[in-house]
Amino acid sequence: MLTAILIMALGAVILGAALGYASIKFKVEGDPLVEKIDAVLPQTQCGQCGYPGCKPYAEAIAKGEAEINCCPPGGDDGVRKLADLLGREYKPLSGEHGIEKPKSVALIDEQTCIGCTLCIQACPVDAIVGAAKQMHTIVASQCTGCELCLLPCPVNCIAMVVIPETLDNWKWKYPVIPLKPRSAQARAAF
Repeated sequence: MLTAILIMALGAVILGAALGYASIKFKVEGDPLVEKIDAVLPQTQCGQCGYPGCKPYAEAIAKGEAEINCCPPGGDDGVRKLADLLGREYKPLSGEHGIEKPKSVALIDEQTCIGCTLCIQACPVDAIVGAAKQMHTIVASQCTGCELCLLPCPVNCIAMVVIPETLDNWKWKYPVIPLKPRSAQARAAF
């Protein structure tokens, strides 16, 4: 019996070493450009860009298969950041994919909710909690505001509530007044 245990242990060590070697030898490196693009995207996983999530959209941008202006949740600011990162010319947000909206989160009217679980299945980030035939609720800190839960709800008990701008979530906006270089005469006057 001791021999059988030793043989099994030796086999486990040999197979473990082989798997460890294989994981190092055949390691797949990710594209660092895709990672940088994905970091700029808002991670709403909404699919408004025509891709199933932010990572596939980032991969398509890196390959040159998609434009940088197809992400409404990222808005104008996101398009500018992508243009700066990739060294491409800025393009206004594509109206074909939707319009930029203020950041919002879903809110379920718990008195109206029938517990059908259709919204849970539609949520790409698992921000909805509940059970079948029970009341559901939103985990606001995880909700990305993608609005994918609105359509499947048969009783329209989900509403999108705009997140008010506070000191905690305020972000600097690009200047709204275009800056013009001074002419040579104006510089000479100083």
